[in-house]
Amino acid sequence: MLKLTPTLPIAAPTKFPPIRRRATQTLQVNLGYRCNQACVHCHVNAGPSRTEMMDDETIRLIVPVLRSLGARTLDLTGGAPELHPRFRGLVSEAVAAGVQVVDRCNLTILTEPGFEDLAGFLARERVIVVASLPCYTAENVDRQRGKGVFGRSIEALHLLNSLGYGKEGTGLRLSLVFNPQGSSLPPDQRKLEAQYRHELAEHFDIVFTDLLTITNMPIQRFGDTLRREGRYEPYMDLLRAKFEPTNLESVMCRDLVSVDYRGLLYDCDFNQQLHLPVEPDDLDRPQPHLRDLLEGDVFGRAIRVDSHCFGCTAGQGSSCSGALGAA
Repeated sequence: MLKLTPTLPIAAPTKFPPIRRRATQTLQVNLGYRCNQACVHCHVNAGPSRTEMMDDETIRLIVPVLRSLGARTLDLTGGAPELHPRFRGLVSEAVAAGVQVVDRCNLTILTEPGFEDLAGFLARERVIVVASLPCYTAENVDRQRGKGVFGRSIEALHLLNSLGYGKEGTGLRLSLVFNPQGSSLPPDQRKLEAQYRHELAEHFDIVFTDLLTITNMPIQRFGDTLRREGRYEPYMDLLRAKFEPTNLESVMCRDLVSVDYRGLLYDCDFNQQLHLPVEPDDLDRPQPHLRDLLEGDVFGRAIRVDSHCFGCTAGQGSSCSGALGAA
């Protein structure tokens, strides 16, 4: 497998404004980097050959930490988080504790042998499904995510719809995620959502709850692609030029703690990939770990920022919940 660098900016950095954490509302946990796909835009460099997975000892800390923090949401990601053998047990335990669970699903996992009952499990536990679908055409999706992925994604969406996902009155939320094909910012989220609704209903009889637009971050696999093609510095210039200070209030790192498969803490999933951990409250202490959250929140600490943060604040803004609302 090609060795990738984390991809910190190589252009002259522009100072990003300082921001601080609020009380943690969401615990975003990366269960491991193994995935049944290897997408071009993946900032985690996930794929079938990755072996990193969260161990049982760390898994057992998650729900007690959620209770200790009073956090409302457990956001599970990867790789394909569903490939972790403890995925279902963790979901059920968190739901029983009154926590809303989000599954960041690549859709094709629902069609893999041995996972035929996964969609039904997600529906029974009323898990929010946030599903990657970077376009509503086969050509564009397969170019970014691999041959045949679009067809399998449509099959998975039909399955989710048949269980009530995306349909009014069921309470089963199905959010689709759009990533641009290359080094451009996402289009207006509301307008693109209308296009998705029309195309998916017209051609495939598919419905969904909402569309989330997410900016491609210039790190890991996507960052290395930009470098090889000579587009890294122009892309960074674009992100800086489109900086919207009003987005600072809503960036996800203000209320979210990202946890890697080892249990180490980061301000966001992107900082995790760049090895920029949450600052310890005492410089003599080791990097903060999930177990430390049993002793208290990281409220009020300065957030680690760098040039990649312009990706979340450019244009209409970008977070794990889609556009931040800036014009």
